[in-house]
Amino acid sequence: MTPTSTDAIKSNLGEAGTHLKQAAADAGDAIRSAAGVAGEELKIGKANVKSGLADSALAGIAAAENAGGAAREQVDALMDKGRDLIESAAELVRERPLASFGVAFAAGFIIAKLARGGDK
Repeated sequence: MTPTSTDAIKSNLGEAGTHLKQAAADAGDAIRSAAGVAGEELKIGKANVKSGLADSALAGIAAAENAGGAAREQVDALMDKGRDLIESAAELVRERPLASFGVAFAAGFIIAKLARGGDK
């Protein structure tokens, strides 16, 4: 029996079908491989995000600690200024007791007037 053109077409179509099946299988493998790689990249990206957030948290904690130290320095400076002011006032009272008494009396008088004026 001699192969006919129809037999040749059937053979060629069968071969093309086989190649298409193989190409589809290869495409599926490529997609699964790409999905696996993408999943790994997502895991790496997730780890990098977590690392960045952890670094940010550590930097925030360090900033808070530094802010606490700065606040303590400011409080210490204000306390020193307050002590200096009290010492200065005490020295002024020792040097000029009558003038200090007069200023204190005048301040008390003004405060009393203001307090009584608010009662009206």
